[in-house]
Amino acid sequence: MRKLSLALILALLAGGAWAADLTAGIHRIEAEVMNTPQGREKGLMYRQSMAENHGMVFVFPKADKVCMWMANTLIPLAVAFLDEKGAILNIEEMQPQTKDIHCSIRPATYALEMNAGWFQRHGIGPGQVLGGFEHLPAAQ
Repeated sequence: MRKLSLALILALLAGGAWAADLTAGIHRIEAEVMNTPQGREKGLMYRQSMAENHGMVFVFPKADKVCMWMANTLIPLAVAFLDEKGAILNIEEMQPQTKDIHCSIRPATYALEMNAGWFQRHGIGPGQVLGGFEHLPAAQ
């Protein structure tokens, strides 16, 4: 059985969230899954840090224009908006504790938040299909 990091275990215990293994090319991502309205609303608010290959994936009930903001979020993040097949539509860099709105350019089913600059550092961009989305729980 694969070992989970202590930070991810504590987050899962605190929020009751699912965990998922996603892939971006050769890179593995341990992602918390937010598939409920309450989980999607809270997201990564109030967290002090996030490990390098950890993230949070938001699962939406249907493909639609999706927007995110960073109120009460303490760490800089990058968000990738994805379609129902896990293809990246666009990526936005987001600054902590701001109310700037960051939206998908087309209807999105998922949003994946990683540490700021993560996608750029790993050469991952729009059009690339990420793996593991077919195993995520449905949105509630």
